[in-house]
Amino acid sequence: MTQFELKMPKLGESIVEATVLKWLKKEGEKVNADESILEIATDKVDTEVPSPVSGIISGILAKEGEKVKVGATLAFINITENGSIVQKEEIAEPANVLVNESQIPSVSAPVAPKENLQRFYSPLVMSIAMTEGISPTELELIPGTGKENRVTKQDILAYIERKKIEPSLSAITKEKSEIQIQKSATPISTSVSSVQKEPLVTEKLTTARGKTEIIEMERMRKIIAERMVESKRISPHVTSFIEADVTTLVTWRNQRKEEFKKKEGENLTLTPIFTEAVVNAIKDFPMINVSVEGTKIILKKFINIGIAVALNDFNLIVPVLKNADRYNLTGLAKAVNDLSSRARNGKLLPDDLQDGTFTISNVGTFGSIMGTPIILQPQVAILATGAIRKIPAVIETSSGDTIGIRHKMFLSLSYDHRVVDGSLGGMFLKRVAENLEKFETSRNI
Repeated sequence: MTQFELKMPKLGESIVEATVLKWLKKEGEKVNADESILEIATDKVDTEVPSPVSGIISGILAKEGEKVKVGATLAFINITENGSIVQKEEIAEPANVLVNESQIPSVSAPVAPKENLQRFYSPLVMSIAMTEGISPTELELIPGTGKENRVTKQDILAYIERKKIEPSLSAITKEKSEIQIQKSATPISTSVSSVQKEPLVTEKLTTARGKTEIIEMERMRKIIAERMVESKRISPHVTSFIEADVTTLVTWRNQRKEEFKKKEGENLTLTPIFTEAVVNAIKDFPMINVSVEGTKIILKKFINIGIAVALNDFNLIVPVLKNADRYNLTGLAKAVNDLSSRARNGKLLPDDLQDGTFTISNVGTFGSIMGTPIILQPQVAILATGAIRKIPAVIETSSGDTIGIRHKMFLSLSYDHRVVDGSLGGMFLKRVAENLEKFETSRNI
C-alpha cells in the first residue's frame, strides 16, 4: 500500500502560510479523490482543500487553528487499490472563495474568549474585528448574511465603514447590546451590506490652513500599498512609450461586436485583442517572459497573462489567464470576460491569482492616455494600454501624404532594468504595436 503526503497547497505568490480551520475527515476515515478533506484560511481567502487521491487517512499532522507553511505536510493518506493519484489538471479547484468564512466554525478567538461569543466566526473575521477594535459584544450585534446568520467578511467590513461614517452607531449598539443580545434582535435597521464604499474617516482636524481629514487605509489598500513599495524596492523601473494606429482593429471590432454578442452571448471588448498582441510579441521576445531569483534568470516556457481588473471599491486585483497562447480570439474573449466577472463578484479561486508571467493594465478605461505601471513581482514587465482617441494624423500613401482622422493610442511598458535593457523593452513594445496595427481584418470570430 502506498502512502501519500497531503501538503499545504500554494495559495498565491505572496502567501507563505495558511491556518487550518477545520478537518472534514478524521483519522481512519475513507476519502475519495477530489473530495474536500479540510478547510484552510489566509488573510485573503477561506477555501477547501480536496484530496488528490482515494484512500484512508492514516495520520493528521496539523491541528485545527494551527498555522502551516505552504508545502508542509498536513496528513498522510494510505492509497487504496484503485485510488490512483489525480493529475494536477484533474484536481477540483477550491470553492467558496472570499465569502465562505461565514460557513466555517471559529477555531481561535483573538478578539475575546470563546464563551463570550454566541456565534461562530472565522479567523479572517476575528482578525478584522481585532484590528478594528470591535469588542465581542459589538461583534455579536453585527447582522450576518452567511449560513445560520454568521458574519461574513463583507458583513463586518460594511459595518466598519458605516461605523466610521456614523460615529454614533458604536455608542448606540453599546447601550442596547445586552437587551438586544437577549432578544436575539438585529441592532441595525438598515442592512449594512447596502452601505456605499466611502473613505473611512477616522479623524477630522482644523488647522491654521483649514479643515483636514485623516483617512485610514482599508485592508486591501494596505496590501496593495505594501506590494507597490516592495516592487519599486526590488526592481529598477524603466518605462518606454509608443503610439499605435489602431483604426483597423477598432473598425473590425465595431463591425462584429453585435454579431459576436448574439452568437456567443459575450461582449467583444478590446482586452482580448490586446492580450493576443502581447502573447504573439512574447513568442518573438521570450526574454520578457522571465523572473529573477538572485543572479538567476528563470525563463518561463508558459505564457500566463495577468489582467488588471478595477473593483467597485476602486481597489485593483489581477486574475491570471493561464496558457493564454493556447486560445484563439474567441476563447480569449470568453476567458477574459469570465475572469473579469468573477473578480468583480468576489468569485475568484486562489489559483486564479497566481503564476502570472506578464501583466496588462488598461488605464484607458478611466480616460488616461498613458501611464507608468508598477511591475507585479516576480514578473519583469507590465504593459499599460491608454485610451483610444480620434485624432488628425498624417497618412502615407503611394500617391503622397494626406491628413485624416485616425484612432490612436499610447502603449507604455514598464520593465525591470536588471534583466530587460532598453533595446529588448523597446523592440518588444514596438512588436506589440505592430501586432495591433497589422490586425488581420479578414478573420472571422
